Amino acid sequence: MIYLVGTFIALFLAAIALTKKGRTTADLLLGIWMIVVGLHVFSYYSYLTQLIYSYPAFLGSNFPLPFLHGPLLFLYTLALTRPEQFQSKRWLLHGILPLSIIALYAPFWSLSAEQKVVVFKQEGRGYEGVMEISSLLLTSSGIFYVVATHYLLQKHRKRILNQFSNQEKINLNWLRFLFYAMGLIWFFIIFLHNDPLIFSSSSVFVVLIGYFGIKQTGIFTHLPIPLESPSSTPELALQLAEVEVEETNSDLQRKKYAKSGLNEERANELRERLEELMLVERLFIEPELTLTDLANRLDTHPNYLSQVINEIEGINFYDYINHLRVEEFKRLLLLPENQRFTLLAIAYGCGFNSKSAFNRCFKKTTGLSPSEYVKQLKAVYK
Repeated sequence: MIYLVGTFIALFLAAIALTKKGRTTADLLLGIWMIVVGLHVFSYYSYLTQLIYSYPAFLGSNFPLPFLHGPLLFLYTLALTRPEQFQSKRWLLHGILPLSIIALYAPFWSLSAEQKVVVFKQEGRGYEGVMEISSLLLTSSGIFYVVATHYLLQKHRKRILNQFSNQEKINLNWLRFLFYAMGLIWFFIIFLHNDPLIFSSSSVFVVLIGYFGIKQTGIFTHLPIPLESPSSTPELALQLAEVEVEETNSDLQRKKYAKSGLNEERANELRERLEELMLVERLFIEPELTLTDLANRLDTHPNYLSQVINEIEGINFYDYINHLRVEEFKRLLLLPENQRFTLLAIAYGCGFNSKSAFNRCFKKTTGLSPSEYVKQLKAVYK
């Protein structure tokens, strides 16, 4: 029953994604992926129940399906994080492996329905070499695309930390969770070879996608959202394109910025202007402040400002702004007129836009939770 449920949900989600108003490349890829998942789960069900033998012409039609999951996961992630990459046709190279599998199994598909049944009943006798090659390619494909997708997600995280002061709506944590779930399925495929476990997990995986599709506004709805990716709008994509990923290691920074045109004197001057601007105008209280916004206020290029924050301050833009917000919170907390406000209300006034972000940043800066910090203050000022 779980396989039929998984099939139905997968095809249902595919229909929603493919008919979505304002459909993007990511929506198209997600829809195709859900069709592949649905067909793959149903094919296993048909073999398990012997249903496939009522339609022997379709025997082996599922062979290319496992080779589509990796490329589609990778391309879906790429479409969410770097949609500009689809302006070239290089992404089509990811179709080479599935097409190769089709060519590899072409001799089998040329058999008559009766001959296919015989091969299956004999567990692939005569096609051992093809099956070994297919297994090796599937293992290699799984490892490659899991690693490649993880790299994309890590790179995306670094980019937004260097560009945005609030990341809750653009961090793609929901996709990261689905990636880990898919990675677990690949682990089952490569190391356990347990088909019931693999396809039961795949059905649960589809249910998870449906859950996040409902919870994560915009994936399966017609609502405009900024939370799938900063790259999902031209303005935010441009901002991200302007700023390369910065490393916090000082040696890597110096090597990267050696040719930036920003010498030490200009960097220190920019740092002083930045500190003065933050002190006077307190721009950090703007919840959606970005590196590009701040660079425009300082009349400098975002890359130069990013260099100053990364090299001189030794942190990324996200941590820099949120450190200032925490310090502002600590200052406001001591003012008598703020005693009537909750901690969260004060935090929102400092630029934080969620309780979780505030708690996380405060703990990272002070080593204490906000409530622990307040208790410590009360003990000091008794």
